[in-house]
Amino acid sequence: MSTNITNIRNIAIIAHVDHGKTTLLDAILDQTNCFADHKERVICVMDSNPLEKERGITIFSKNTSVKFGDKTINIVDTPGHSDFGGEVERVLGMVQGCLLLVDAFEGPMPQTRFVLKKAFEKGLKPILVINKIDKLNADPARVIDEVLELFIDLGADDSQIEFPIIYASGVNGMAKASLEDKDAGMEVILETILKEVPAPAGDIEAPFLFQTVSLDSNEYLGRMLVGRVLNGSVKVNDQVNLIKIENGEKQIMKKKIAKIFGFNGLEKVELETASAGMIVMLAGMVEGNIGDTVCVPTLTDALPAIKVDEPTLEMIFSVNSSPFAGQEGKFVTSRQVKARLEKELETNVAMRVTATDSTDAFLVAGRGELHLGILIETMRREGFEFQVGKPRVIQKIVNSKVHEPFEELILDVEDEFSGACIERLGKRRAEMTYMNTLHGRTTLKFMIPTRGLIGFATEFVRITKGTGIMSHSFIEYREYAGDIDKVRPGVLVNLEEGVATSYSLENFSDRGVFFIKPGTKVYKGMIVGEANRAQDIELNLTKEKALTNMRSAGADVLVQLKSTRDIGLEDALVYINDEELVEITPLNIRFRKQVLDKKAFKKQTMS
Repeated sequence: MSTNITNIRNIAIIAHVDHGKTTLLDAILDQTNCFADHKERVICVMDSNPLEKERGITIFSKNTSVKFGDKTINIVDTPGHSDFGGEVERVLGMVQGCLLLVDAFEGPMPQTRFVLKKAFEKGLKPILVINKIDKLNADPARVIDEVLELFIDLGADDSQIEFPIIYASGVNGMAKASLEDKDAGMEVILETILKEVPAPAGDIEAPFLFQTVSLDSNEYLGRMLVGRVLNGSVKVNDQVNLIKIENGEKQIMKKKIAKIFGFNGLEKVELETASAGMIVMLAGMVEGNIGDTVCVPTLTDALPAIKVDEPTLEMIFSVNSSPFAGQEGKFVTSRQVKARLEKELETNVAMRVTATDSTDAFLVAGRGELHLGILIETMRREGFEFQVGKPRVIQKIVNSKVHEPFEELILDVEDEFSGACIERLGKRRAEMTYMNTLHGRTTLKFMIPTRGLIGFATEFVRITKGTGIMSHSFIEYREYAGDIDKVRPGVLVNLEEGVATSYSLENFSDRGVFFIKPGTKVYKGMIVGEANRAQDIELNLTKEKALTNMRSAGADVLVQLKSTRDIGLEDALVYINDEELVEITPLNIRFRKQVLDKKAFKKQTMS
């Protein structure tokens, strides 16, 4: 059933990480009765991925739709992390307005600037929502002034600067047009959207025209194309042209619309037709990709291309070859790993997978440590067992010179930490381009090679004691910036397969800091800790204390061991050296040497 285009509003929610956009969207869904058929209220319903719920961030853009009177409001919840900035830019092309959420205490943050800049580039007029007004020390007046300064700094035009303001608390389902007003609920936001956001452009009488903005996937239908119908209408089983531009060459494929899906609250709903202005998913074109044009067979011109962020980091995914291979995972073969990576490509357009000389290894490229880390953690939870190498920056040769990706890095830190950040980034080949201090916090901007960002996120948390905020976005490839010194201590390498004992861990405690605890299964070549010197140290952690008449073996449990060091997945990826691997299983994340037995390897190479 087609919809009158004048009754449609398409809007995105944009914000810095953790400013509450997903929670606010929950409140909108709740107050438009989208939870009516559910037994209990769902929290952060749009963050359906378990990792999104745990990390408190939106990783994948989501579409939903609510009814308000006779109007349909399509809402897109956008990612808030810079590794997914390309998706933010694309989905903004589907909408005609945006809700800009800003924390009532923190004010505009680095990612606020990033997403707002993208909105201005698309010509969108934001509706400012000062969220979390119930927060301790909230200062809406100051925040509005800061937002206005940011609008001016980003070159907002006169209409964009005259932005409407709503004061809200998403977690409490509260919103009002003025601080003095009574709570009007989410209706005041919906009414403002209808008033301020124009209906989408489009002619329902024109030939059908659609452009793919993002991708979805279905177990039975395969890849599905998500976008807004720009003109005309389409029905299930209609014949269409799928127009692709690859390497400057146009390719026209004859296809049939197998299914059409729209959005209604929490559900994807199957439709018979879709018309101009509607945001829908089209099935039946598994070859489709971001930017591809879908249109009536009489049209043969492709719409202007949509830019997809290039991968900047790559790493090797390979079949687990450790002595514990196959003991903890459900999916362990190269065929299974390859199929899973290919499935990821159906929707993850910023990722690339390339074959290598080995049938057991695949080169996977992505937008950053988080981007790759999310894939690894997702596969681990699905039951996959594999190993990965150190991430490497993707370089290019331009005019016989090596070029590498550069990014703009924006830091927001307490004044006392700015000097340490500048010093550390200087060693990472970063060039500071901007510095401003306001209200006890300093904003810093740098141009930095992507290489210099590897591992910095963890260091940044340590420098700023968890109070700093950072974001980065790809700018361009530039000439190689020079070597970056990485001084990591040697590691503690185990020599025998078995179980780590309290006796051995205590006996070698002066050699460094361990990553494991007593009772941990270990193998030869497994990295079990960080050494307290520059060189690697080999040791046997499986040795038991010899029994004597004076003391029983049970006395080992009384040994007081130094605390171990826990390293998370993303930290592990940047911790390892080139000759080391991270072993990933559903139960464990282990470090290991690529060559487990150095002596055997040396004999083999000498013979």
